[in-house]
Amino acid sequence: MRKIIVITMITIDGVMQAPGGPEEDTSGGFEYGGWVAPFGDEEYGNVMQEQMKPADILLGRKTFDIFEDYWPKHAEGWPGINEVTKYVLSSTRKSSEWQNTEFVSTIENIKKLKNSEGGDIKVWGSATLVQHLFQHDLVDELGLLIYPIILGKGKKLFDDSSTPAGFTLIESTVTPSGVIAVSYKRAGEVKTGTIGE
Repeated sequence: MRKIIVITMITIDGVMQAPGGPEEDTSGGFEYGGWVAPFGDEEYGNVMQEQMKPADILLGRKTFDIFEDYWPKHAEGWPGINEVTKYVLSSTRKSSEWQNTEFVSTIENIKKLKNSEGGDIKVWGSATLVQHLFQHDLVDELGLLIYPIILGKGKKLFDDSSTPAGFTLIESTVTPSGVIAVSYKRAGEVKTGTIGE
């Protein structure tokens, strides 16, 4: 069985829309594209290099459109991105000229992919896809980069459809610019109790 690892850049209030640039995703009138840019430093770069180690990736169609336009021409910034398999959840697209791209059309296809042989699958961005994965309890690990800003509106990491789940901290780092990088792994059901008892 393959692990599905969700890697996401989020604000304190959970916004994950358009971290990379002003024109990346302006849907819904979003005005803050490129909000991660002020937080780069050496430690942050080290965290990103670790996250971007070659692995197959799973993307929603809108995120794939952004990646497809950018990364084939800038592969030196993400070694191996052209060689890994890019799985794309889409009901509208069936093909791409970007090498090693495969399209899937349902969450059942993703379940079969998860149950197949192979290495880890990393999910980048893809807010709607990620919410579907949480709804169907398909996320094995989370790699969150939490930035010290609040944007108020924009696409969020979580909605009210997520399956309740417990996670355990694997590792954490705080960069000099204030970004908290944390990795969590799935750890069973949610536990409850009463404080002090």
